Amino acid sequence: MTVAPPRIAAGTPELRRVQVAMVCAGLAAFALLYATQALLPDIGRTYGVGATAASLTVAVTTGTLALTVLPMSACAERVGRTRVMTVALAVACLSVLAGSAAPQLWMLLAARAVDGLALAGVVAVAMGHLGAEVDADASGAAIGVYVSGTTVGGLLGRLVPAGVDELGGWRISLVVLAAVGAVCTLVFARLVPPTRQRPPKVRPVHGIVVHLLDPGIVRLCLVAFLLMGGFVATYNYLTFRLADAPFDLSTSVIGLVFLAYLSGTVSSTLAARIAARHGRRTVLLASTAVALAGLLVTLADDLVAVLVGLVVFTTGFFGAHSVASGWIAGRAVVNKSHASALYLLAYYLGSSIGGTVIGLAWTSGGWPATVAAVGGCYVAGAIVAAGLRDTSSVDPRDATVRGAGSPAGRSRGSDRRRTVRPPASR
Repeated sequence: MTVAPPRIAAGTPELRRVQVAMVCAGLAAFALLYATQALLPDIGRTYGVGATAASLTVAVTTGTLALTVLPMSACAERVGRTRVMTVALAVACLSVLAGSAAPQLWMLLAARAVDGLALAGVVAVAMGHLGAEVDADASGAAIGVYVSGTTVGGLLGRLVPAGVDELGGWRISLVVLAAVGAVCTLVFARLVPPTRQRPPKVRPVHGIVVHLLDPGIVRLCLVAFLLMGGFVATYNYLTFRLADAPFDLSTSVIGLVFLAYLSGTVSSTLAARIAARHGRRTVLLASTAVALAGLLVTLADDLVAVLVGLVVFTTGFFGAHSVASGWIAGRAVVNKSHASALYLLAYYLGSSIGGTVIGLAWTSGGWPATVAAVGGCYVAGAIVAAGLRDTSSVDPRDATVRGAGSPAGRSRGSDRRRTVRPPASR
């Protein structure tokens, strides 16, 4: 019987190497994923469509990603996680490049769909990869660093196109962003260590059912759906609000608004550390409350107040996302990649559905209606999160699942463990 090598330990050169590699992967993936968000007003003018139709260039990417995270997760466990991530990043760069030349909107949407399909091979795998490869005492912080990389990527995905747009238009902006993604892909392929841990051979459907039977995992997925839907909608329609009176900002100036993402870079890492001391549920609820408070501040017609509110909102969202995503990886006791994929399925479905549907609130009632819709999502997310219990994870070799979750589940004796035996390896 072959003994698996030890997981990557805290403070080792291997940990620093994998962290740098995963930051590059997160940076490239999220820059390419949201490449069109800061350009929505210009894209709408190019194709002669409104805000909701233009937002489809974001929604179709995240929607395709959501629908393919589970197959990509299963593929990565068979083919190799780092191999799938490398190929996925390369394909995503090419699809963004192809989209820059699309003469019609449907062609751009097709290229964006391919982008989402490819990026599923990164975001569906990354957190599960860290959870499997890194020691339990260091994995939470490692995931927090990766999430920080995604916030930087999200920032570049808005800031770079918006800045270049003033010089050469949104098409040239996408070309530049594809080049940035290619550089990050090369660095990732060079630095990422070979996969050490091979998961037990469990059928994907079986592994997914195991996670869906855990009410806590279901609640965390619902929280991700609600918070991410409101987050993407806020940034989508804020670009249109800032382009209109009384602000009348240019595309390049609107792009600077996305510097608010830097607050998420800090809060994602900080929240993971605070949660280790004070409990995940406490920090998750506090982060959601911070985001909601910041959202309300954006109702002001003063630009400084809007920017301050956006920074606070972004800080809270990424703090909540960092804790929830790390909680999923720590809670799953078998098939961690499938658990992370379920979380991401909900996360990006929220992005696709919320980012589009809340556009109806923008069209009918402007920014106050948009804030009301997003605020409703965050209040609902807090209610769902309040039913979570902060239980510690179990060694995957124990193959047990805690029945934690809703108060109703506790009243039925959910403190007891229920053993789930994975199929024997062949």
